Amino acid sequence: MPGTLNAVDSPMYKWGFIYLLDDHSAATRVDFIGTLTCVGISRLEDAPAEARKLVAGGVKLIELCGAFGAAGLAQVTAEVGSDVPVGAVFYGVDAMSGLQRILR
Repeated sequence: MPGTLNAVDSPMYKWGFIYLLDDHSAATRVDFIGTLTCVGISRLEDAPAEARKLVAGGVKLIELCGAFGAAGLAQVTAEVGSDVPVGAVFYGVDAMSGLQRILR
């Protein structure tokens, strides 16, 4: 509808991206890019708590990197409840050869 401002169009819309750091001994890293908050964690088990912090900070949508898989997605979704949509990056079968090349 013309003239209607929704949450995505609002300059106050915040969203978060949680990803796994390659240094498993590193401290949590938080970076801000406009309305995006990127949170790097060293252990997948830290994701639910970090997601809760994002929601407490006003985030309206959370994306997870591909390292989380379905189980990680379910844990974060359960932690934040149904008020905040949580999505995840997944790779199709056709990406397997490329993933194997870079993840060896």
